[in-house]
Amino acid sequence: MAPLVQEVHFPQLHIPITIDRKFPVLPAGPIPASAGDSLYLSNLDDMIGARVFTPTVYFYGSNSLTSESRSLADVLHDALAAVLVPYYPLSGRMRETKNGKLEIFFGAGQGALMVEAHSEMVLADLGDLTVPNPGWEPLVYRFPNEEPYKILNMPLLIAQVTMFSCGGFSLGLRLCHCICDGLGAMQLLRAWATTAKSGTLVIDPEPCWDREIFRPQYPPVVKFPHTEFRRIDDGSSLTKSLWIAKPVQRCYKISPEFQARVKTLAKDEAFSCTTFDAMAAHIWRSWVKALDVKPRDYQLRLTFSVNARQKLKNPPLKNGFYGNAVCVACAVSSVSELIDGSLSSTTSLVHEARLSVSEEYLRSTIDYVEVHRPTRLEFGGKLTITQWTRFSIYESADFGWGRPIYAGPIDLTPTPQVCILLPGGESDPSGTMVVCICLPESASENFKELFSLID
Repeated sequence: MAPLVQEVHFPQLHIPITIDRKFPVLPAGPIPASAGDSLYLSNLDDMIGARVFTPTVYFYGSNSLTSESRSLADVLHDALAAVLVPYYPLSGRMRETKNGKLEIFFGAGQGALMVEAHSEMVLADLGDLTVPNPGWEPLVYRFPNEEPYKILNMPLLIAQVTMFSCGGFSLGLRLCHCICDGLGAMQLLRAWATTAKSGTLVIDPEPCWDREIFRPQYPPVVKFPHTEFRRIDDGSSLTKSLWIAKPVQRCYKISPEFQARVKTLAKDEAFSCTTFDAMAAHIWRSWVKALDVKPRDYQLRLTFSVNARQKLKNPPLKNGFYGNAVCVACAVSSVSELIDGSLSSTTSLVHEARLSVSEEYLRSTIDYVEVHRPTRLEFGGKLTITQWTRFSIYESADFGWGRPIYAGPIDLTPTPQVCILLPGGESDPSGTMVVCICLPESASENFKELFSLID
């Protein structure tokens, strides 16, 4: 019987690759935008946390390929070119306008970017393909001397196909978060994959841009304190533990039985929690204890994104909307309350923060960004948990070669205060969750012990 909590180790890798060719992907037909045109981005698209590229990688085994004579890159290119007609904003570029606001503009010779590469390694050399490994970074294309967090004048979608000598291959993607949130990315990926699989354009639902629905009020009305954005000087030991000590990425497989046990112990008569509420609370408490955060009266924050699509009624979002429609929820607690309090009390904080996201809260968020327009990510006293378990990432990435062996992120270490919850993978449909978190070497064993125990 597999353990309830299992750490998955992965090797340190150097993957030598050769770039064979790079070529643009332009829309295969006319689009409703000409050179000089621009598109509005909402303040949810334009939040500082969305001003990044989200890198993901997808691995496919050697038995995935047929005897098709066309190269993988050509198949993916043609399907993407077809999809870029209805998803034409992805063929543009990002630029700043007045007050630092972002917009998409269109010009000659833009489009997405396709990269074709190969490696002499085999997939088996890459270690366990069920959890992310920072060593996979070469499988996602970056421009030479590219500045960190650069999004201006960049292709908004960059795809790299890497063939391995065993016949397996990877698809490394970088997608600008300003264009879509996680659910929007799955909608785009599914359209691209289905089009490649069928050989003809398939889009369901019809993509909807409609970012104007999130225009700010005039004058702006900020009804909530929005602690999630507030700059807080980190007077705790977190900065030293996580940024100076150079933490390493750790991955833990969490069985459905352990998740159910945590949820049962987290419940209270006063509220009905979800698995996410309970697991987020348990991770937060274990993390703080393992890092031995001081001082004990310091106020810590747990932030996480909440999908607001179903909360919008005035007006409701149209089917097919693929932009950012998430709010950042924030739970606050002192170090001592997390350490000495119960799992149930911490879960209650997460539960209340999640339920606090309403249409009114979302509108207030939009207006807050309009007034303050934060220009830097704030990590003071903060852990951010990102939930990917509800994304149909494996189902969406079947381009005709079957579902990927692995689909997901690569490297969390550039932002060590981010924890990601991933589905167990294509080979494990049982409901296993993978917790990926960054920890200093000195705290790793302590975290595993604390996390494996539930108090």
